[in-house]
Amino acid sequence: MSDLLPYLVWEKQEGYLCAQHCLNALLQGEYFTAVDLSDIARELDEAESAALDNTDEDNEGSEAKKSQNMDDTGFFSVQVLVNALKLWNVDIIPYGSEDCVDARIHPENEMAYICNLHEHWFTLRKFGNSPLRWYNLDSVLKGPEWISQTYLGMLLTQLKNDGYSIFVVKGIFPSCQADDYAISHPEANEHKENKKSADTDEEMLQAAIAASLLSLSETNDGQQESSSSSSSRVDSNSQPTATTPPSTLEELRKKRLARFDSNDVNIE
Repeated sequence: MSDLLPYLVWEKQEGYLCAQHCLNALLQGEYFTAVDLSDIARELDEAESAALDNTDEDNEGSEAKKSQNMDDTGFFSVQVLVNALKLWNVDIIPYGSEDCVDARIHPENEMAYICNLHEHWFTLRKFGNSPLRWYNLDSVLKGPEWISQTYLGMLLTQLKNDGYSIFVVKGIFPSCQADDYAISHPEANEHKENKKSADTDEEMLQAAIAASLLSLSETNDGQQESSSSSSSRVDSNSQPTATTPPSTLEELRKKRLARFDSNDVNIE
């Protein structure tokens, strides 16, 4: 699905600013900078500090004042991402919660996922509301990577097994070029993917038929060779005739039908 790539907003990893890259990839624009997220983190720290009853002077050391929402590497906590997205009326919900049962059954029906492991954040997002338009927008990749509808569920399961925290994204995203293009070009791409899937299924079916018919052909050849050998012992002047295996599916089908017709005559 490379036709959408020129329209996608994807930021390459810079330092430890994966949270910034994750949010901008999700919203498809330069909506947040490291300074913006730092301001949100400080506001959270101040609110959390004000909520605590710090009457004991022993608790006012450097550890108590250390931010729990960001650090010097550029990492930001999930609360920073939550508050940042609230500015756009977008929410993120833990993948394993009761509110996300449908997401675990049909992950392709959701809008996007945010994933986190230790200090790394990245986004999986759908475009044009098409289950065929999922992309991995991880900033450490070489670029956006298309995800098939089938592989999406497998990827989420693998990430969960690897210890990632996964969040389902709910809300209405700002408009973007990638969505506009995906909406205006759905048929050709869906037809292409459906045709590709159908061609693969047909190839597998044909291979299975060929294997089945070839097995019957080999059985018939063995019976004919045995019959030819018996005839040569009865008539010493007759020569055994070599059997040439059929080379096409059509020949195999004809041979199979001939065998069935022969069996019907013997039964009668």
